[in-house]
Amino acid sequence: MSAGLSVADPDARFSAAVVGTEARDWFALLKPRVISLVVFTGAAGLAMAPGGMNPLVAAVSILCICMASGAAGAINMWYDRDIDAVMTRTATRPIPDGRIRADEALGFGIGLSVASVLLMWLATNALAAFVLAFSIFFYAVIYTMWLKRSTPQNIVIGGAAGAFPPMIGWAAATGSIDVLPVVMFAIVFLWTPPHFWSLSLYACKDYGRAGIPMLPVVRGARHTRWQILWYTLILSAVSLVPSVMHLSGWLYTATASLLDAGFVYSAVRVLLDRQDDNGVSLTGDGPARRAFRYSLAYLFLLFCGLLADHFLIG
Repeated sequence: MSAGLSVADPDARFSAAVVGTEARDWFALLKPRVISLVVFTGAAGLAMAPGGMNPLVAAVSILCICMASGAAGAINMWYDRDIDAVMTRTATRPIPDGRIRADEALGFGIGLSVASVLLMWLATNALAAFVLAFSIFFYAVIYTMWLKRSTPQNIVIGGAAGAFPPMIGWAAATGSIDVLPVVMFAIVFLWTPPHFWSLSLYACKDYGRAGIPMLPVVRGARHTRWQILWYTLILSAVSLVPSVMHLSGWLYTATASLLDAGFVYSAVRVLLDRQDDNGVSLTGDGPARRAFRYSLAYLFLLFCGLLADHFLIG
């Protein structure tokens, strides 16, 4: 997909960069904003698991999830350095901007990956380490190197990468996988498409310039708006599975119902946004931007509701 890009090699610009790269550039490679939500859902899976866990071991487990997420992000930035260089919102990342060499970023990502998996294995168990390793592989290889540039369903299938943390946290605490962490996985998995497609609606030109077959680029904005609504409706139904299966109580049910109503309302606003004949917004994609921001709050508050129900209601 990137063969048609006429992009100068970002590494060629490194010679003009300051050799003493600042720590914040290495930190930026880890995609810290992504890490925060990944670590939170992983910690939620760990906290929801039955039985007690040594606080130190729990902290190490969360650290491993944090390291693994950052490692996958660094490998993603290494591989995507060509398209990052032509996208407005990513052009200033450390590699395309010449502040970190690509080979150093790759080594950093691989080293952090190995360290996170080994530490998880030593601190907890083989199952947690295996799922952690597979999540890194899924994001760095299956999503980044294959799906992202080959299919408009990239974010649908690739969403599994960000959905693994609750299962990892649960496995770290129990050494097994049960129904609840699988449901938590499904919630994050189904949340990813409407979350990311809301962003892609107003970043469509960036993706088109980079040759990435995101849904709005390939199927158009109108089709994407409908897909956001359908996935939001499916997500709303799945978010209530813990209630239906008696895995949670009334507090979670009330929280999920209110949040679902808000998400569906946001999706309907995106669908009904004033558009031209191609479905492109005539209002500056305000509803899509608001839906994107709401989706971030949605997942955080939904898992907060699950945790509150577990610890306060029992």
